[in-house]
Amino acid sequence: MSYERILLEQDGSLATITLNHPEVLNATDARMVAELGDAVLRIRDPESGVRALLLTGAGRAFCSGANLSGRGNRSEGAVNPTARENLRNNYHPLLLSLRDLDMPIVTAVHGAAAGVGMSFALIGDLVCASKQAFFLQAFARIGLVPDGGATFMLPRLIGWGRAVELSMLAERLPADKAFEWGLINRLYDDQETLMEGATELAHRLANGPRSLAMIRKAYWATWQNVYEQQLDLEARLQAEAGATEDSREGVLAFLEKRPAQFKGR
Repeated sequence: MSYERILLEQDGSLATITLNHPEVLNATDARMVAELGDAVLRIRDPESGVRALLLTGAGRAFCSGANLSGRGNRSEGAVNPTARENLRNNYHPLLLSLRDLDMPIVTAVHGAAAGVGMSFALIGDLVCASKQAFFLQAFARIGLVPDGGATFMLPRLIGWGRAVELSMLAERLPADKAFEWGLINRLYDDQETLMEGATELAHRLANGPRSLAMIRKAYWATWQNVYEQQLDLEARLQAEAGATEDSREGVLAFLEKRPAQFKGR
C-alpha cells in the first residue's frame, strides 16, 4: 500500500509513524486508518528488525480527532449504524493491533490530541508532549460519546472523577495539567525539544532487551487479571525472558561491569 495520510520511516530498530494530513490537523479518515493498519503490519513483521515505535503528527497538531466533513445527516433519534460499523470494522482492529504490538510505543504529542486522537496518544507506553499540547474529549460538544477506548483508559489513568469531568464538560486539558495528573510521562518546552527528547527515548527502548515487550504485555494484562492470574503471568513471562539471549547478555554485562549490548532476541 502506498501512503497518502501517514509517513513510515525506519532508523535502525526504531520505526516512526507520522500522521501526515496537516491541512485538517491530522484528523483521521478511512484512508488514514487503513494506512495505519498496514504500517503496523509491516512493523510487526519480525523481518523488519523494528523493536520500538514512535507515533507523532505533522504540522500544528498530533491528531484533531475524526474528520467529520464526510458525516451525512441523519434523522433525529435514529441510530447511526455507519458510525458503529466504522468503529467496529476499522478503528477497533487498529487499536487492538497497537495494543498487541510486540514492542514499546512512544507517542510525541504537540498541539491538539482530541477525540480519537487522544486515544491514539494514550496508546503509547510512554507519552511525551510539548507545553503547547492539549488533550480534549470533544465528543459531548457534538452530542456524541467518547470512543476509541477512552472510557476504558481514562478512569484507569487519571481516576473516575477526572475522566468523567473531561468527557462531560469537554474542556481542554493543557499539557502541564496532564503532566501533573500523570497522563503524560515527559513534558518539553516546544515541538523541537519534544521530537528530540521523544526520539531519544524511543531509540533507547528500540535498543533495549527483548523483555521490554514482555513488560508491556504484563502491564496491559493487569487491567483484566486478578492478583493470582497476574502472579502466574509474571512467572511465565519471567521464564520466557530468562531464556533470551538478551537476559544472558545482561547478566554477563553486569558481572563484567560493562554496558549491555542487547539485540532484541
